[in-house]
Amino acid sequence: MTGAAEPTPAPVAAQVPVLNAANALTLLRLVLVPVFAASVVVSAMTHAGWRTAACLIFAVASATDLVDGWIARRFGLVTSVGKVADPIADKALTGAALLLLSWYDRLPWWVTAVILVRELGITALRFWVIRHGVIAASRGGKVKTALQILAIAWYLWPMPAALAVVGPWIMAAAVAVTVVTGFDYVAQALRLRRRP
Repeated sequence: MTGAAEPTPAPVAAQVPVLNAANALTLLRLVLVPVFAASVVVSAMTHAGWRTAACLIFAVASATDLVDGWIARRFGLVTSVGKVADPIADKALTGAALLLLSWYDRLPWWVTAVILVRELGITALRFWVIRHGVIAASRGGKVKTALQILAIAWYLWPMPAALAVVGPWIMAAAVAVTVVTGFDYVAQALRLRRRP
């Protein structure tokens, strides 16, 4: 016995299982994308019942995005798989909705193009700078997401004519915020890349 104090072992970080509640919700969102798309196709954007079903499926899938992020942060269930799968699921759901709305002549193709180019571009940008830092979702980004979801849901739901005319205004606001926040994310990425 030397009397020397035993070295304190370094704390071992708990390994987060890939199969957890947050990732399960992300997987559910991915599974709901083809179900949602099939509902829109069956409705042909003319059958009120199927349009209602498509809108409800879209709303449930969108809600999982809010819940899975909260669960991951609240219970420390953030994983590398989740970081990659979550934005893929988001873009798949939003992209499917926009493409189908344009296909059925409810939404101009240029609107779908602007939003999808911005969404895919920012996702690529995040991966480009990931070694230098993380571009966190800004308040504007959250407003953008909320406006996109509201606008898409508005187009999907079989609204009476008096209310249907509000949809393009909500979508116009969504496009404006989408573009503005896109430039903001580009500026953040460039600042990260300049860091030594």
